[in-house]
Amino acid sequence: MEVNTMTIFVTVGTTKFDKLIETVLEDEVLMELSRRGYRRLILQIGNTNLTPDCTPRCGFEYIETFTLKPSINEYMRFADLIISHAGAGSCLEALGAKKPLIVVTNDLLMDNHQSELAEQLSQDKYLYQCTCTTLLEVCKSMNLLRLKRFNDKENELLIN
Repeated sequence: MEVNTMTIFVTVGTTKFDKLIETVLEDEVLMELSRRGYRRLILQIGNTNLTPDCTPRCGFEYIETFTLKPSINEYMRFADLIISHAGAGSCLEALGAKKPLIVVTNDLLMDNHQSELAEQLSQDKYLYQCTCTTLLEVCKSMNLLRLKRFNDKENELLIN
């Protein structure tokens, strides 16, 4: 992985959240992220039959997908931005890696308890939260320098 190329890592965990993958790959979203200097996109697409188009485009030189791996820690470590579903494990892993994070809640889920954690962390300025419908707006307006860095002590408080 080239160290100097700004990379976005997208994760849906073990779930099926095709709408998030499709939204990130929309030309408008890709162009906005490219305008901000990102050139590599790695998507962990989870438990799906979706076959995303990985053709480099809209300023992205490299687009890759994979379904599941035993660990995504290395991808998070090398990412300059993480876009994640609202799963608590993925959110806390990304924050623990000290990476800027956009959490996309799945508004199609009826009992979306995951969004409560994301909402609180967003209010506390640790991450940006949106839905697939508002992802482009967040990409246009986000200021990643304004996000607070999560520390291990806060992580322990949330887990206990």
